[in-house]
Amino acid sequence: ENSVTYESPYPLYAMAFSSPQTRNRHQHHRIAVGSFIEEYTNRVDILSFDPDTLSVKPNPTLSFDHPYPPTKLMFHPNPNSLHKSNDVLASSGDYLRLWEVRDSSVEPIQVLNNSKTSEFCAPLTSFDWNDIEPRRIGTSSIDTTCTIWDIEKGVVETQLIAHDKEVYDIAWGEARVFASVSADGSVRIFDLRDKEHSTIIYESPQPDTPLLRLAWNKQDLRYMATILMDSNKVVILDIRSPTMPVAELERHRASVNAIAWAPQSSRHICSAGDDTQALIWELPTVAGPNGIDPMSMYSAGAEINQLQWSAAQPDWISIAFSNKMQLLKV
Repeated sequence: ENSVTYESPYPLYAMAFSSPQTRNRHQHHRIAVGSFIEEYTNRVDILSFDPDTLSVKPNPTLSFDHPYPPTKLMFHPNPNSLHKSNDVLASSGDYLRLWEVRDSSVEPIQVLNNSKTSEFCAPLTSFDWNDIEPRRIGTSSIDTTCTIWDIEKGVVETQLIAHDKEVYDIAWGEARVFASVSADGSVRIFDLRDKEHSTIIYESPQPDTPLLRLAWNKQDLRYMATILMDSNKVVILDIRSPTMPVAELERHRASVNAIAWAPQSSRHICSAGDDTQALIWELPTVAGPNGIDPMSMYSAGAEINQLQWSAAQPDWISIAFSNKMQLLKV
């Protein structure tokens, strides 16, 4: 009753739900899944999900080759602003790529290279699409930079040396404010109106422990969450009181790999990890002395690599493990 499983021919990693504003109302919700094959040719499949019949179906005409495994996939957050009737999907890997998802085909729109000096660019670890100003996409790279693209013009709006080491994730807060996490162990906030400065709001307790993922709470921008490499903790930060986490969620029994805030509630977050568990937490107003227990727990068949919480259907979470994508009813 509470879960639907899609089995892929390949190991899966990247996943994306289509946005709440997608025009194609007659169509079911779309989910993009990316393969994780350690060679050049990878695949992205577009699935359609019908929550009424609990069915997930691949659409073979909307499956396409992708160079290298996509590190992230995201649908345009507000397709109606594009004056296009089709979905637009972005992917990161060797470059930032934009794809138009039509009814029976997927066409490449743009390949965006952030290197000024070469036709090659350093691999992109992640990106985030600005949902307030959707012409902006921010990418993070192993070359220590974050690049902000104006995708309507196809140009780099700004490129910042963001950290001392590889940048692993990036997240928008407001229209011109983003944050990033890095192998240097810091969470930094940047404001495009003052590019010379950034604010460090958290550093790993052990120096140089990489921070792998960052999630900014869209319902309450005071809060963000991050995870450390090889750690079972989810660190909850309040940007008004830097350096000290407001909570540390420590009930996973192995490394945490993915985090996602609830799209419709400022107090709920989901985490998933190598212990095969997806945990949903409700953050209390004041954390008790013994820490916080998850409000619900789900076990998958293998280590969970990735999770997404659907903004279009907030009662569904997707997790990826092995060659499966599973939808969980919250």
